[in-house]
Amino acid sequence: MNEIPTISSRDNQRLVNARKVRDRHETAKMFIEGRRLSIEALRSGLTVLECFVSERFVSVQENSELLQQISITARFVFELPDRVFKTIAATENSQGIILIAERPENVASEIEKRLKRVSGIPVVVVLDQINNPANLGAVLRSAEAAGAAGVIVTDGSADGFSAKAVRASMGAAFRLPMWQGVTFETALNWGKTQGLLATASSTDSRLDHTALDWRQPRLLVIGSEAHGLGSGELSQIDEHVRIPMESPVESLNLAVVAGILLYEAKRQNG
Repeated sequence: MNEIPTISSRDNQRLVNARKVRDRHETAKMFIEGRRLSIEALRSGLTVLECFVSERFVSVQENSELLQQISITARFVFELPDRVFKTIAATENSQGIILIAERPENVASEIEKRLKRVSGIPVVVVLDQINNPANLGAVLRSAEAAGAAGVIVTDGSADGFSAKAVRASMGAAFRLPMWQGVTFETALNWGKTQGLLATASSTDSRLDHTALDWRQPRLLVIGSEAHGLGSGELSQIDEHVRIPMESPVESLNLAVVAGILLYEAKRQNG
């Protein structure tokens, strides 16, 4: 591998731009930090625009193979002194590698393609007003693991490509089709055009989630952490199910709810 050029000033324009991506002032790109996520980004075929590594990262022999792969894939690779690297890192104890990559397309067509395939489960997840990026990323991870066709994130929710959401997704955000910034009504109307039954969990339902036919293609709708789905949204849902819980527990974390329902769908679909 050729010698990696060095950036020694924190005011270098490339580093200024990297901080803009990190802080989501530049929304066409994605900030990826850490060794594991960098490997997942390469495996997922993302277009990597820039790579920044700390001098400490470069000095570790076991990182040489990853650096070699990145140097082939990324358009630019730069080494930074540790003190300068800290100025762009999003985590306090960074592993010393950051990628700036293009975001996957934000369109419904990729979800539609996956719905038409035989593999996976016939479920698309809708996340409505989800404010916590860690919760959002956790749902992406479960949705990919269960074989869901994709995820729709309504406007007013956290960014599914933010650094925190990407970390929580463990790379699922790179691969699972995601359609963001649409209204609740747009998501439901799109589901109808695809023949999906809008489905949500509700404590008022008498139908256990295991009794529902998850072989029927569905739009699994999950509401916010604080309030869930409001009465207006619930009135637009085709079928409601409940997840049995022991008293005095009244609710579950939304990522847990998504995981339980997605894996019941996976179980029924074999």
